[in-house]
Amino acid sequence: MSRTTLMAAEIAEIPAVIARQLDALDTYLDAGRRLRQDGTRGLVTCGRGTSDHAATFFKYLMETKAGLPVASIGPSVATVYGAKLQLDGFACLTFSQSGGSPDLAALQQAAKDGGAQTTAVLNVLDSPVGDGADLVLPVLAGPERAVAATKSFVGMMVASLAIVAGYLNDGELIVALKTLPDLARDALGRDWSHAGPALARANSLYCVGRGLNMAVAAEAALKLKETCHLHAEACSAAELFHGPVAIADGSFGALVFGARGGPQKSIDASVARLRELGVRVCKVESGSGNGALSTPATKHETLDPVLQAIAFYKFAEGLAVNLGEDPDAPPGLKKVTETV
Repeated sequence: MSRTTLMAAEIAEIPAVIARQLDALDTYLDAGRRLRQDGTRGLVTCGRGTSDHAATFFKYLMETKAGLPVASIGPSVATVYGAKLQLDGFACLTFSQSGGSPDLAALQQAAKDGGAQTTAVLNVLDSPVGDGADLVLPVLAGPERAVAATKSFVGMMVASLAIVAGYLNDGELIVALKTLPDLARDALGRDWSHAGPALARANSLYCVGRGLNMAVAAEAALKLKETCHLHAEACSAAELFHGPVAIADGSFGALVFGARGGPQKSIDASVARLRELGVRVCKVESGSGNGALSTPATKHETLDPVLQAIAFYKFAEGLAVNLGEDPDAPPGLKKVTETV
């Protein structure tokens, strides 16, 4: 009898994590309202790995929905170069599961010294990052023991949605957020396993997205590497044509995350071009149809990436197990990575 991996168990907890966040929804909404009340003129983010992907999701949300610029600052700006930041009128958001990496704490402090208000979006509140922040927003994912973070990433995405909803006083988005636990359960019931053989046989993979779901493409590429031992590269549907497509051929696979609205045309164009080159393309689409990898249909496009991430996580865990890998303990990695 096969064991249930920690990764699978934590993925299964995601609907409950979101439900806890909705119980604390005002905490996130108030953080967004504070950004507007403070006259924040821009934001910077700080994160590593999966948490930095969550920061990317926040960036696209805030820039596309609120028009407020968001820039990612590399922690080495503070820890290696010792730069003095000039961030009057800015806010700094640090995304971290553990809050334990010295470089994140150092960059957060440098941002504060430079005049920024600092907010930490954390799963572990009692941590160096949490201790140094002006405001801490709990992800409420509970203990996460698998090396590959999953439920905390989704929690950071939901927190990001709620912060932006608060900033905009967006009642439609707030109502949509309350549908997420049921949609998350639906996403966990989606079966993408038929895509496993095609992706596993590829010599290399592109994970393609654009805009709001670029963070999911980046996260998918990371998880395929760390849990499945498959080489994968995240690529924007736009950037694909600025070089990466030159090496694509029949030995490649692609996991393409579809999108509605503005990005749809370029994503569809990338799918068509990749297929012309013989690439094995597996496309994720909202709803169902035409053999695509499906996610639940939603009434608000900003929720689509969250459901894509959830369905992907279930797929990646199953693929890792089928390939004989241990997704709970990728070789050479540990749960809390401390860098400077």
